[in-house]
Amino acid sequence: MLENSLVGTAEDVSKIAFGFMASKALFAGLHIDVFTKLADGPKSSAQISKEANVPVNRITTLMTALTSIGLVDRDDEGEMYSNSPGADSFLSKASKYEFGDYLRYQIDQQMYPFLGQLNEVLDGSLAPEAVDSYQHWMNDAEQASIYCEAQHAGSLGPGRTLCRLVDLSEAETLLDVGGGTGAMSIRLLEAFPKLISTIIDFPNVAEIGWKFISEAKMVDRIRYIPSNALTTQWPKEQGAILMSYLFSGIPGTEVPRLVEYAFECLEPGGSLMIHDFMVEDDRSGPPMAALWQLQHMAFTPDARSVTPGWLRARLNEVGFIDIKEDDMIPGLTRLIHARKPK
Repeated sequence: MLENSLVGTAEDVSKIAFGFMASKALFAGLHIDVFTKLADGPKSSAQISKEANVPVNRITTLMTALTSIGLVDRDDEGEMYSNSPGADSFLSKASKYEFGDYLRYQIDQQMYPFLGQLNEVLDGSLAPEAVDSYQHWMNDAEQASIYCEAQHAGSLGPGRTLCRLVDLSEAETLLDVGGGTGAMSIRLLEAFPKLISTIIDFPNVAEIGWKFISEAKMVDRIRYIPSNALTTQWPKEQGAILMSYLFSGIPGTEVPRLVEYAFECLEPGGSLMIHDFMVEDDRSGPPMAALWQLQHMAFTPDARSVTPGWLRARLNEVGFIDIKEDDMIPGLTRLIHARKPK
């Protein structure tokens, strides 16, 4: 459904226009945990209805929709439903790779509604009380809790990838700017035992983060500066600085300043890591990265659509060397990493 090819037919337009219905079918399936219910084998609408405590006619309609978009399969008699391989691997709580709660909470309950602000952002009529920044959003303790719980689960996998792409074996201190509940810090500290981390994030986020840090038994290696990373003072002489999913959620004018500030706060030879949604330099895609940038603009109107080339140029301007680029989540996020000269 998400391709770079030009749209040519009314059917193509309709697939895009009605695509939100498929998303909602997926979220509804997660809401009643249907993919976990199918993890132990095929079931009929009646069986799912009984387990989910949902009338059978509604289950039948939902399962028909999920079948039509390939999330579940139906037997030749049309009576028994089973998970698709993807649903079994990523949407069932029985799988260690499951990220259904991330989709259910952060995407369905938070990101999806934010897109309702997009028209107002574009024409400049966004209401004063509407969420227009991460700071505004994270000031709400309930919203911060929903976001952080889902974001933590969704960041542990990319955190493992990050550990394979960078070498912090010589670093002793990590500054995780906008580091949320510490998922990336936890993964890096697991991979590099002599590393300790300082996370800067909003007070509501830091409070939630301590739970995950305690569970990871990292309370003696991670500390918080509970503040807005854009306005607070950063600690100096850091061995490494990470900014993950930060630039897509701040005004674009702040990005060059933060790159320069990171250079200032690193020790000689220190490493900078920037992980975020990035589109190609020619802005041809990829679609998922481009749509996530659009999504962020819906609640951060002055956010910039970042490209790797533009970001690499900013790093080069302030003096970073050994600038490298890697895929983190293919088709979605990239990692730009570099060093401050010794």
